[in-house]
Amino acid sequence: MGDDVVNLIVLGVISWATAFLLIRKIFSERSFEFCSRIVSTIHATLAVILASLSVEDWSCPVCPLASDSSPKQRRALAVTVAYLIYDLICCLFDERVSLDNTVHHLVSIVGLGAGLAYQKSGSEQVAALFITEISSPFLHARELLKELGYRDTGLNLAADVNFPTLQNSFVSLSWL
Repeated sequence: MGDDVVNLIVLGVISWATAFLLIRKIFSERSFEFCSRIVSTIHATLAVILASLSVEDWSCPVCPLASDSSPKQRRALAVTVAYLIYDLICCLFDERVSLDNTVHHLVSIVGLGAGLAYQKSGSEQVAALFITEISSPFLHARELLKELGYRDTGLNLAADVNFPTLQNSFVSLSWL
């Protein structure tokens, strides 16, 4: 893993933490989880954009298979590793520490970190990143809307329907 990637990850962790602190200050009357979900939504949106920008050939977005990672792919993955490190630390400050969430973060960090260290399979990892993050804003919107008082409304129902629909659609497409 090059110094540029390590520097991006360190800067990213600091940036995500700073974003959280700013959001926490702006929405001081809202819960810790609410502010954390806003940062998660920002990350998901940025991850999808960076993943999309790293695709070299849209006729085969996962090509070339098992090849060296491009700088754009490494950037997308490093931003996500930085977010995962920030979020793992953030989760430890939440009211309840979840073992499954902690394991999820650690496995993701190690998996993406291995791809960054070996600089291989960037297209496959970025495709997986795109698929997992494309529906995340709707997942977070469901909980954000509930805290804002929009539980049992049409807007909340739309978020409830869009999350699994997008998730299942992209997972199904990935098998083609």
